[in-house]
Amino acid sequence: MKFQSALKLITACALSILATAAFSHGDEAHPAKPPAAAKKEQKPWGIAGDDKSVTRTVTLTMTDNMRFSPDKLSFKQGETVRFVIRNQGKLLHELVIGTKPELDAHAAMMVKFPGMEHDEPYMAHVPAGKSGGLVWTFNRAGDFDFACLIAGHYQAGMVGKITVTPR
Repeated sequence: MKFQSALKLITACALSILATAAFSHGDEAHPAKPPAAAKKEQKPWGIAGDDKSVTRTVTLTMTDNMRFSPDKLSFKQGETVRFVIRNQGKLLHELVIGTKPELDAHAAMMVKFPGMEHDEPYMAHVPAGKSGGLVWTFNRAGDFDFACLIAGHYQAGMVGKITVTPR
């Protein structure tokens, strides 16, 4: 009987580890997902944009020196922007748009749970040496931020600023 109980415990632990690994946010590329319509949820910094509404394309570069280039962006309220995001490093990086308090809170969660998976229309995960992108409509004026929230990257200064001027 003790052998069977021990075997059940070992099996449960192994399954738990495998389940955690399946949802990890490691340096590996995420498996290709079929394109899905972006979730249209209004955020203080805007809303998911549509490809057909793009009025401007901005290319951002991410590197392992924990910097974005450019790190300051300006848009007019109402612009729908296609971000082309190039990871020129050897590590996984991401672009997350938000407010400073939201990015701070999310970064703290990423430190506690580095395997946390997240997939919102204002986020793009880009494997080393690859390109990614997102489309976002800046329908609210204000000062916003963007960052790489992978544990340690935000803390190392991988951040940028977005200014959206009123129409």
